[in-house]
Amino acid sequence: MTEIDAKIDGLVPAWLTLPDIAEELDVEVTRVRQLVKEGQLIAVRRGENRVLQVPAEFIQDGKVVKGLVGTLTLLRDDGFADEEMLEWLFTADDTLPGTPAQALRENRGTEVKRRAQALAV
Repeated sequence: MTEIDAKIDGLVPAWLTLPDIAEELDVEVTRVRQLVKEGQLIAVRRGENRVLQVPAEFIQDGKVVKGLVGTLTLLRDDGFADEEMLEWLFTADDTLPGTPAQALRENRGTEVKRRAQALAV
């Protein structure tokens, strides 16, 4: 869990607090904290109160977006820090098209993972 910088904060269109995510996933907040601790979600401290928040695009239809966990694992294995992963996931790529986060939401995770693996080479 890191403090977010303004550049990356501007890339992410919307954020959810941990209680909001717990409601979306229909679980306890402690389970959401566990997902963050396990690296299945990225949470950063934002705003005046430095509240932990997660990009809203990571949640869809009451679940963590398919392919996100594997992509985060690949990026972490490539040596990416949380902020670098957020920057990569939310930076537009014309060849994708869109952002890797959008591609995951559109069930194009195979291509996103392929690109994440290529970063290690």
